[in-house]
Amino acid sequence: MAVPARAVVVGFPVPPVSSPGPAPDFDSGTVVAIIPARYQSSRLPGKALADIGGRPMIEHVYRRASEAVLVSSVLVATDDERIRDAVRAFGGAVCMTSPAHPSGTDRLAEAVAGLSCGVVVNVQGDEPLLDPAMIDEAVRPLLTDRTLSMSTLRRRIDDPAELHNPNVTKVVSDRQGFALYFSRAAIPFVRDGSPAAQAWRHIGLYVYRRDLLLRLAALEPTALERSESLEQLRALEHGIRILAVETQHDSIGVDTPQDLERVRGLLAGVLPIQETGAH
Repeated sequence: MAVPARAVVVGFPVPPVSSPGPAPDFDSGTVVAIIPARYQSSRLPGKALADIGGRPMIEHVYRRASEAVLVSSVLVATDDERIRDAVRAFGGAVCMTSPAHPSGTDRLAEAVAGLSCGVVVNVQGDEPLLDPAMIDEAVRPLLTDRTLSMSTLRRRIDDPAELHNPNVTKVVSDRQGFALYFSRAAIPFVRDGSPAAQAWRHIGLYVYRRDLLLRLAALEPTALERSESLEQLRALEHGIRILAVETQHDSIGVDTPQDLERVRGLLAGVLPIQETGAH
């Protein structure tokens, strides 16, 4: 499959949506990055609009996604007028979605239903230091192999504390890189005190073929998904293969006030980015 010509350059070439109606219609076959964004957050309410270096966090994420070479267009999907207005203010594309969605995937699917595109990237709205190369790494396999329908990223775990942290999602894969399971538990389990297999951290950036995303969103949550509180297990339980692409890059999710201050320091140059693993 040929890689589509890049249609977006940094500087937000996609015009803002003029009304909170259907999402804008992008060209068929394009790769669209969608950023689901909600205002409510249990640990950091309003974080999508948190000021980082004079810009709201959602703008930083939008800029990063726009720099991905394989992404044709970027769109924010939100249920909050404050976020909508902020995106419009910096010239970004935005659509309004239902406030009733239980997950970002469901919000993504509503936005995608109004688009004519081939591949959809789910970009987390709370990662203002996301390296655009990570998006390209996850997208590229779907552009070169028609048999693939979903991909994500994984990174090596070298710190035992990270392996045993339930807030860090782990993934085990087969020899071709396809995910066998995702868990908050320490997998693979180390039986004799010395690890025999490499442990991997899952990075929550997803790439879907459009039709698969809509099909997934129509399925009921599964038992494993509810048990682990991990949406990607719905795909595995329904027999959908997920390619977990290895990346050397990393990012920082903003979930707490402490995370926010750390990111502010990094972008202000107070903390050296290269020492954190963030890009």
